[in-house]
Amino acid sequence: MSKEQVPRLCLGPIKIGFPVVQASLSGYSDWPMRVIARRLGAPYTITGAMLDRFVLNVSKGRKARRFIRVTDQQHPCGGQLIGSAAEELAAAALKMVEAGFDVIDLNFACPVKKVLGKRRGGYLLSRPETALEIVARVRNAVPSHVPVTVKMRRGTDDGQHSRDNFFAIFDGAFRLGAAAITVHGRTVRQRYKGSSSWEFLREVKQHAGDRTVLGSGDLFAAQDCLDMMAQTGMDGVTVARGAIGNPWIFQQVRALAAGRSISPPSLCDQREVLAEHYRLAEETYGPQRCCRLMRKFGIKYSRLHPQPAHVRDAFVAVRDPSQWQEVLDKWYAE
Repeated sequence: MSKEQVPRLCLGPIKIGFPVVQASLSGYSDWPMRVIARRLGAPYTITGAMLDRFVLNVSKGRKARRFIRVTDQQHPCGGQLIGSAAEELAAAALKMVEAGFDVIDLNFACPVKKVLGKRRGGYLLSRPETALEIVARVRNAVPSHVPVTVKMRRGTDDGQHSRDNFFAIFDGAFRLGAAAITVHGRTVRQRYKGSSSWEFLREVKQHAGDRTVLGSGDLFAAQDCLDMMAQTGMDGVTVARGAIGNPWIFQQVRALAAGRSISPPSLCDQREVLAEHYRLAEETYGPQRCCRLMRKFGIKYSRLHPQPAHVRDAFVAVRDPSQWQEVLDKWYAE
């Protein structure tokens, strides 16, 4: 897919531009990760799924600054909500808008067992009436200039009833005013196993016509993003696990689309981003909490290092800020 063929993405009135964005990643896409992604080429990022009741009950203190945080360098950005009660989701969406989020994204996709057990996330794909009531309530609650988008999987399973429910929610959400829908090519039952069905994504986009649809699933390299758009006709793609520890994927896909070659980030580049990611996390969480949280990111970043196993083990062993710096000094020396 050449630069001329890459579509320009819009979410309602908001012009995103380059159509490769960072997906919502529960436990990962916090403020520091979203800032890093934006700096390295992501035109739009989304928070991890936030429970409606948490958003409604969180104080205005440190916890609010950690999770419900938008800064000037982030716009446009989306806040993803998860829940089961339309009224609470609508109230939480309004609070997210007041906090500065440009887009409200509704999660009808999460396949985690405890989420399904509370009738949230992917469970709602089996309850079209409830899902559409949520879309309607949220759309009516937030200002008209704020786009409401939806994240779905291709169904709860591969049965015909599940397929019928998918399209009932898909068409109904657009009818109720959704600006765009992201479709992950796996079922809820699959969770993260097996392959994402790009053939289903192609079918969905053909069905959608000029309505905005984004694809998700199995985007682990820059070329994957261009391939998905070329093979499915999607208006854009959302990079999820492929962006954890590899925020350079957004720069790389822009380069490929422009006809330029790409190469892995140098150790110097990796060191700079790791240090900055840590600094932003420390600003957000404080020194001790930050160190624990950043271990999981370090483990993911290690995959790009020439000696990934050794670097991974070094990050696993980190217990305090000085040890984090020691890993950088030893393994990422210029």
